[in-house]
Amino acid sequence: MPWESNTKEENQVETLRDWNEECAVVGVYNADTAASVAYYSLFSMQHRGQEASGISSSTGEKLITIKDRGLVTAVFGDDKLKKLKGRSAVGHNRYSTAGEDSILDAQPVFARYDLGEIAIVHNGNLTNAKQIREDLIQKGAIFQSFMDTENLIHLIAKSQKEKLIDRIIDAVHKIEGAYSLIFLSRKKMFAIRDPHGFRPLSLGRIKNSDGSFGYMVASETCAFDLVGAEYIRDVEPGEMLVFEAEGEPRSYKIFEKQPRPCIFEFVYFARPDSRVFGHNVYEVRKNMGQELAREKPIEADMVIPVPDSGVAAAIGYARESGIPFELGIVRNHYVGRTFIEPTQQSRELKVKLKLNPIKELIQGKRLIVIDDSIVRGTTSRQIVRILRAAGAKEVHMKISSPPTISPCYYGVDTPDKSQLICANMTLEETCRFIEADSLSFLSLEGLRRSIQCDERELFCQACFDGKYIV
Repeated sequence: MPWESNTKEENQVETLRDWNEECAVVGVYNADTAASVAYYSLFSMQHRGQEASGISSSTGEKLITIKDRGLVTAVFGDDKLKKLKGRSAVGHNRYSTAGEDSILDAQPVFARYDLGEIAIVHNGNLTNAKQIREDLIQKGAIFQSFMDTENLIHLIAKSQKEKLIDRIIDAVHKIEGAYSLIFLSRKKMFAIRDPHGFRPLSLGRIKNSDGSFGYMVASETCAFDLVGAEYIRDVEPGEMLVFEAEGEPRSYKIFEKQPRPCIFEFVYFARPDSRVFGHNVYEVRKNMGQELAREKPIEADMVIPVPDSGVAAAIGYARESGIPFELGIVRNHYVGRTFIEPTQQSRELKVKLKLNPIKELIQGKRLIVIDDSIVRGTTSRQIVRILRAAGAKEVHMKISSPPTISPCYYGVDTPDKSQLICANMTLEETCRFIEADSLSFLSLEGLRRSIQCDERELFCQACFDGKYIV
């Protein structure tokens, strides 16, 4: 039976990715211009979410929240940043993994309750969110959004504990799944990573004009680089950091850590200049290409990446194989949210709007095309077609990760298993579908070797092996 994907995403010239980014979170405490630091941090992590952006700041007496749909630069101009006064702030870039595309589902989530005011930002998915929500509604809770994050507001408000720190601990012991959470009250900030550490969260330090230090937590270390902060360490799985007054944050081990960080951060999500889970992303991706060349060698004239996510792996493949590396495909980075009619011609135009081959370079050549993953297969097929139309003699598709056979439930927006081509077709059938001369994937063992982790370092790799941690 021929494979065909029939999802609305195919009808939009919006993204080439079947993997949709998670979210980005940032927290800033005791900094001269906390909202500006949060803004530039979110800008550096725009790749993790483009639907909506928001910042809450604390003056010490009240919280101020501004959020809206759109990119960071569209949501925040100078006039709005000036309204976000105070020395502490939390921020969020959203890609919806649970909930609706609505301004009500943008973060931070803000609320007033008996202890004062609170704002929450969240990267991840709560696997028991539906059960918690239904229970809270039965007990009289009223929800404003479809986000699983809003559960935490109600759990904190309904807790019988006297102090906010105890209410937060009480609340997170009721949730399950993936979460990097940052809570901002009028005086304090709290950062928590789930016991498995599915999603990344790093701690940094920023120097103020008077020589004192403020602190940051962010999903990726590229946020620290842009604002001149110093990376200190990763927040540990199961750890809560409490920021208050002056001085270093206090650490609490609120869960026994059972680390299983998301291996796909290395494959696609994280920026190559970031350090996640203790490893440099760019080096890992180059290693992936080198491992792929060792595992799946083939004769060809040049190695070209699918930009931008395939570039580092293609460099590694070319270096290991000795086959020249070339930027045979140029990406247009300025394609906006354009919607077109769902015809076959329009689906092919979707790729052409973003990717264009250099005909003079690839004509008559045997190409090795490196990409990070294949999900539905439709984008890969269109890339193969435009390369053949440009005169490529052979197109050998090589993927720097294992076949994706299972959806993610821990904060990544992936298709249902019925739409994952490698879960429904053999390697040969997938190769025929994308119309390539050959197709090969990096092994799971090769991916682990690329990270250069020791045997004790375990990852969540459910998308590749179907073994779910929670």
